[in-house]
Amino acid sequence: MKAQHSALCVEEAEEAVKELRAALENAGIILPSLRLDPASLARETPCPLVEPGGCSVEAAQRLAAVLR
Repeated sequence: MKAQHSALCVEEAEEAVKELRAALENAGIILPSLRLDPASLARETPCPLVEPGGCSVEAAQRLAAVLR
């Protein structure tokens, strides 16, 4: 049961990354390093975290503008 729960958590996190990537792309923002944090997946019971990764200053400014 624990492994199944962990697998569902990872699947949910992967879907969240896909949704975020698509939403950002629709706003003209690309975060090339957007991914799941590998360290959060390496635990015995994974608790996935989304890592936005590095982005240019321009991308950060555009993201801030969209969020406003």
